[in-house]
Amino acid sequence: MTTHQVANLLDRATRPDFDAWRRRIVRLGGCTNPVHLVGRSVLVDTATGEALHEVGLDGADGRLMTACGNRRATVCPTCSRVYRADTYQLIRAGLTGGKDVPKEVDAHPRVFATLTAPGFGPVHTRRERGGRRLACRPRRSGETCRHGAGVGCYLRHAEHDPQLGEPLCARCYDYAGAVLWQAQAGELWHRFTLELRRELARMVGLSRTGFVNSARLSYAKVAEYQRRGLVHFHALIRLDGPEGPEMGPPVWATTDLLSAAVPQAVERVRVLAVGSDVVGRRLLRFGPQVDVQPVTSADIRGLSSAAVAAYIAKYATKGAESAGAVDRRIYRSADLAELPVRDHTLRMIGTCWWLGGLEPFEPLRLRRWAHMLGYRGHFSTKSRRYSTTLTALRDARTKHRAEEHRQRLGLTDRSTALVGDWRYAGRGYSAEAALIAASVREGRGGHGA
Repeated sequence: MTTHQVANLLDRATRPDFDAWRRRIVRLGGCTNPVHLVGRSVLVDTATGEALHEVGLDGADGRLMTACGNRRATVCPTCSRVYRADTYQLIRAGLTGGKDVPKEVDAHPRVFATLTAPGFGPVHTRRERGGRRLACRPRRSGETCRHGAGVGCYLRHAEHDPQLGEPLCARCYDYAGAVLWQAQAGELWHRFTLELRRELARMVGLSRTGFVNSARLSYAKVAEYQRRGLVHFHALIRLDGPEGPEMGPPVWATTDLLSAAVPQAVERVRVLAVGSDVVGRRLLRFGPQVDVQPVTSADIRGLSSAAVAAYIAKYATKGAESAGAVDRRIYRSADLAELPVRDHTLRMIGTCWWLGGLEPFEPLRLRRWAHMLGYRGHFSTKSRRYSTTLTALRDARTKHRAEEHRQRLGLTDRSTALVGDWRYAGRGYSAEAALIAASVREGRGGHGA
């Protein structure tokens, strides 16, 4: 808070429109970077064409402010909370029903699977066994890599040790391989979903066509960055009847079958890296650590539906910044030297920039995704028939608010339509408005909520 901000706020408080001005800011819930629109909307009686109510002039400046809608918690804590809540509802609906998904889906086989990235060189890690913290990477005394660096680490790293994720030897670490894996992780996931269908069909003696005619595989997944800067995928995978969640799965479809098929499918997935003739042949695959747990509706063996939905929703609002990267795009190579990131992250970004400037890697658009350490997929995705969509949830919220507005105007007995024309006119707050928005965020739990 600056003296200039306080002075502006005190001046604004003396104006007759102060209460209305403050309400417009509070209505945004503390959004950090609202969008300004200019234009107008008219609520029209669809039977007579009569204009019943006009929305447009939002104060003396004639602008309407609306929330930015950014999903990243580091960019806008307020809007990310809404995104996380919507994701939770989407995931939960695919587990227990609701939002046009039948409640019988609760009895369908489903597992929570974690697919990891492979290793590209030893990094500092935190190991525990039986509640006891172990040394990072013990090796024989004096053992070194080909660059003369020690290949062991006897430290017992704390949870937030800045060394975690850093390579033991940066010259040994395969940064090109790590970036290429990251850039094609989405393709690996796609291949995995295809291979999982084939594996399930093989295990029950069906052809691919036979599997499609008797069952459908649905999923929802989220990407989470590890400290070493690579993503792994958390996925909720479900088996339905051939028409989707409205139909029960065939008798052979069980949770045990699905649990056994996932690791087998992961083992078979391979993708040849783009540009392998330039930086050396690399056959991309998932890491050997695959975790598969059954999902139940009750708090018995396996994970509960609520726990899975909450876990996936939490990571839907995070990005590469959770691994020490930045939450904004990088436009110039000169910007690399000024990035507030650790050495390992900077090398990942620099490798993206280097490879992105070479013609064979143009399809990967690595410079466009350098701030994401090469990962260019969506953070949360789902198959078409898993459950409802984020768009449907947003539309339902918009319709609910519109109905509340109609009730306030006393127009519930008339058929109406909203007709409007809006244009972008900037974004952000004035100095005094930023103070009001900050107080709203503080009242709702602060930035970390």
